[in-house]
Amino acid sequence: MAKSATKKVTKQADLFGGDAPKAAARPVAKAEKPVREKASRGASAESGYTAKHIEVLEGLEPVRRRPGMYIGGTDEKAMHHLFAEVIDNSMDEALAGHADWIEIELDADGFLSVNDNGRGIPVDPHPKFKNKSALEVIMCTLHAGGKFDSKVYETSGGLHGVGVSVANALSDRMEVEVAREQQLYKMVFERGTPKGKLEKLGRVPNRRGTKIRFHPDPQIFGAKAHFDPARIFKMARSKAYLYGGVEIRWRCAPELLKGEDIPETATFHFAEGLKDYLASSLEGSTLVHPDIFTGAVGKTGRQGTVEWAIAWTADADGFLNSYCNTIPTPDGGTHESGLRTALLRGLKDHAARAGQEKRAAAITSEDVMVGSGCMLSVFVREPEFQGQTKDRLATASAQKTVENAIKDPFDHWLSGNPLQANKLLEFVVERAEDRLRRRQEKEISRKTAVRKLRLPGKLADCSSTAEDGSELFIVEGDSAGGSAKQARDRRTQAVLPLRGKILNVASAGKDKLAQNQQLADLVQALGCGTGLNYSEKDLRYEKIIIMTDADVDGAHIASLLITFFYRQMPKMIDAGRLYLAVPPLFRLQHGGKIAYARNDKHKDELLKSDFNANAKVEVSRFKGLGEMMAAQLKETTMDPGKRMLLKVMLAEADIKSTALSVENLMGNKAETRFAFIQENAEFAGEELLDV
Repeated sequence: MAKSATKKVTKQADLFGGDAPKAAARPVAKAEKPVREKASRGASAESGYTAKHIEVLEGLEPVRRRPGMYIGGTDEKAMHHLFAEVIDNSMDEALAGHADWIEIELDADGFLSVNDNGRGIPVDPHPKFKNKSALEVIMCTLHAGGKFDSKVYETSGGLHGVGVSVANALSDRMEVEVAREQQLYKMVFERGTPKGKLEKLGRVPNRRGTKIRFHPDPQIFGAKAHFDPARIFKMARSKAYLYGGVEIRWRCAPELLKGEDIPETATFHFAEGLKDYLASSLEGSTLVHPDIFTGAVGKTGRQGTVEWAIAWTADADGFLNSYCNTIPTPDGGTHESGLRTALLRGLKDHAARAGQEKRAAAITSEDVMVGSGCMLSVFVREPEFQGQTKDRLATASAQKTVENAIKDPFDHWLSGNPLQANKLLEFVVERAEDRLRRRQEKEISRKTAVRKLRLPGKLADCSSTAEDGSELFIVEGDSAGGSAKQARDRRTQAVLPLRGKILNVASAGKDKLAQNQQLADLVQALGCGTGLNYSEKDLRYEKIIIMTDADVDGAHIASLLITFFYRQMPKMIDAGRLYLAVPPLFRLQHGGKIAYARNDKHKDELLKSDFNANAKVEVSRFKGLGEMMAAQLKETTMDPGKRMLLKVMLAEADIKSTALSVENLMGNKAETRFAFIQENAEFAGEELLDV
């Protein structure tokens, strides 16, 4: 009992720093002596933990001890955040209307300079620290700055007064020059500590502003750490896009640019801001809507300003770059939520005006953002961020501000060009349908009997669950399907019968395509999705083989299927997974000798080469695959050791001409087909006619 009581008091003494509650000191009378002994030992431990063990970190020492709390770590990304903190101060001056250029210079010795022509950091004595200049206070004191209220800056990127002081603390050397009232001042710091007093260097009649030159501390970031010119270049350029009223000048030591595809010197000044950036980013892409949706509510740098530029591409991945007070917010936040809501509501309202409300009912904000290139910039007074690195905006009011700013202009933009707006709506609806189809297709698998029941009812699947060596034969009609199912190798060959001629996807609308059960069964059997959601790794078979009758009707059905794959799954063709089977049209027999001919020309060749001239050869014509015995179909068309397959391929040089041919011959314009027939009728011989 005494042992148990002793253990209990020991735990409580540890929990309370050696001083256990009195109520726990007397659990029972028998434990009196052990408890007193333990209390005595506790007092001894207590004497080893005194006030002298409590550290008080002053000045910038907390930053050097725990840099991760202020810049997110000590890796390359965190080190470049020092540049972000310094240039943000210059951008705040520009946004406030006090600077119109910023110079950025990366020297060969690894020092980075940021210079502006703003008002310059104040250098007069600080009223609270009369023996220190305001410059020293700002550079060496956490939470010291002029951005805690809106008297000096209406909006700003700096919020906590820790940005430039953190950069100072984590630099092994920082030099600050300030030109104010035609006088130049300079102060030098090493690891956050001043190296002397503020110096007055003399008169500079044609200069004003602040220049900060600094080098990251190798004790913090490692001996090999250095600024990446390409990264600094990109960060500097993005600032110029965010505010068209500032000119940013770039210079980098040439020896640092080995292998880098960036200029030694450059000047960034973009009058149209975000629109210029988006246009350059999407150069070469095919836009769903030819115009970029761009606009601004408010004046740049003022509270409540929202600026945006958005475009949708049919052949590129989407992206969304957002900023608050020129600070990048890669993790998004409330302003991005407002943008997504405004676009979704605007597109659904347009669908209602166009009578397509039912089709648009299923679209979500994610569907709207697929394939979109978006730039969003907001200016908020005293914004709330998650973390000192400001990667995510948390200001609740920003969502409604952005939504209200964008919704009405988006409605007007869509109404201004209904045809293009309908095209955009069609694009987004297709993304939604693909998403829903993908969700359904993910449920398909051959691994369990339960899931297997979800495959198309007429599909005779193969028993192997491995993709390698597996084949899917697409045949026309149940009759051909019956013969193929008997002739196949059940282990590796699957058969899917289709009912007659499938839908011509080149001339059918999206509604018909979505409602067509045969194509839905085919897509479900393949399991790989269509369009942008096509996934090569999800294709359930190694080879997809179109096996139709060897007559004109069969060729037409094969053409319709190839058109479907070309339009909906072009990557399957690019990967060489689509084939055409070559079944025989004729059976030739003389005595015990049998041969099969693909067409009339091949028949005539076999009669001359494989049979005697005077032999009475019995020639029979197959009406279709369903008329063939299973053994015959296997021998001539399905046995990998004896059959002939034609791989469907598209040469790079034929991409444009193929697209034109498909549109002319399979599209909904009958006159183009008639013109083709007229132009090529002379080349059609008797062997091409099905009599």
